[in-house]
Amino acid sequence: MAGYELPEPADGKPLAHSAAEPEAGEKSRHSCDPAFQHGVVVGFDGSVSSERALAYAIGMARRSGSGLIIVHVANRLPATVWAGCEPPVFVDVPDHRTEVLGLELACADYLSEVSWILVERGGDICHELEEVGREYAADAIVVGGTHGIIGKIFGSVAGRLARRAQRPVIVIP
Repeated sequence: MAGYELPEPADGKPLAHSAAEPEAGEKSRHSCDPAFQHGVVVGFDGSVSSERALAYAIGMARRSGSGLIIVHVANRLPATVWAGCEPPVFVDVPDHRTEVLGLELACADYLSEVSWILVERGGDICHELEEVGREYAADAIVVGGTHGIIGKIFGSVAGRLARRAQRPVIVIP
């Protein structure tokens, strides 16, 4: 594998427990409920396009008999710390929006048809959606389309995710 090598013991016997194995650290990073393996991941931020994506994902999960993994990615704000040539530092800002979205979803009648969980992450939206999809071995990722000048200038989340994801991405207009 690129980037690291497992240490070889002097006696040639395999190590019983090695802290150098990246899989051990990655598995403990986020625990996944096995009931939601091979479910449908949907990005949700409360916008109109994400509500449409959620409605489609609910139908998809219901038809396939799988669980629904609703992902809210909290914002990370760059702290403008440019000391010399160092890159900016990103600061995790507490995002109470996830709590509000969770309460709204818990009270929603339309979610009673499927089993669902709400996962909060912080960071790049595309990376986090794909990461959750990988952790749950999701069958698909559903996102809403972006309309407007910001999406045209910087590229939409849906477009970037479709180019880099390792599973089907469904974009709802």
